[in-house]
Amino acid sequence: MAQTIFSTLPKVDSHLLARRIKERAKTEGFDKVGIVRAEPLGPERERLNAWIDRGYHGEMQWMARDAAKRADPREFFPPAQSIIVVALNYYTSHQHANNVEPGDPATGKISRYAWGDDYHEVISSKLRSLLAWIQREWPLAEGKVCVDIQPMMDKAWAVRAGLGWIGKHTNLITLEQGSWVFIGELLLNLELDYEKQEIEDHCGTCTLCLDACPTNAIVDPYVVDSDLCISHATIESREPQMRDDVAANLEGWFYGCDICQDVCPWNRFEAPTKENRFEPRPGNAEVQLSEMLELTPSSYAERFRHSAIKRAKLAGLQRNARALLQNRERGQA
Repeated sequence: MAQTIFSTLPKVDSHLLARRIKERAKTEGFDKVGIVRAEPLGPERERLNAWIDRGYHGEMQWMARDAAKRADPREFFPPAQSIIVVALNYYTSHQHANNVEPGDPATGKISRYAWGDDYHEVISSKLRSLLAWIQREWPLAEGKVCVDIQPMMDKAWAVRAGLGWIGKHTNLITLEQGSWVFIGELLLNLELDYEKQEIEDHCGTCTLCLDACPTNAIVDPYVVDSDLCISHATIESREPQMRDDVAANLEGWFYGCDICQDVCPWNRFEAPTKENRFEPRPGNAEVQLSEMLELTPSSYAERFRHSAIKRAKLAGLQRNARALLQNRERGQA
């Protein structure tokens, strides 16, 4: 049925259509946009499989289950002809309060990406609006919005779309916003004009991110062992107790970790986001650890409504708080 619908789409100028979609994406508020053909990812899938084979995906078992789908978006959206890849700057000029050293108030830092509203909701709403506009212009168009939850290799598609390159810390780096960006995709059953050039790797000989990681989670340039990563330990892990070698080196991080991005030279060029929903909510740049331990299921749901921090679940947040408090008792950060 999808192929029949696609074959009845009127012939359009693919270059003009791509240009109009890009202009509309910018109108929706996206900072960068590129368009690529929906096709299998070859070298990217090989690197993913090698990473999984080494067990570096940690507790993220879905990475192994959905490997085939991640390598070819047509596996879960068969009509896909094109992928519109977008990036949205989330940097704000706010900084963590200087109160996370031993002996100071028992406070834990939250990763910058989770300070404001849940990025899944913000980006998906913009992409749905973009899709609605496309369907008004071309009524037979079909599309699927993807924001981190779907089995898409977001960073790989962003590279193919010319938005940036993968840094040695494995985050996407853009020339304009550094690595402080969210990525999303819109799969379409339209054939469009595609990007012809990728951005070269500008990391050079720099190893600041590897040197700064307190748990040595970046085991090689461009390779992260999730089991050693503070972000994985404080967000994705469902273990009731954090492993000792990570817990002892949290350096005050309660949810996520920005160390490798904070030291990246390309993040010296950041500019504040134009999306006010990413401004920090009260108490979301850092939290009082005692407050986290007192949360109940209902107060947790209310406290983090429409926040990405829900990802860690109540049990995970309270585990993180206990780990930080134990570090303070031992005189560790």
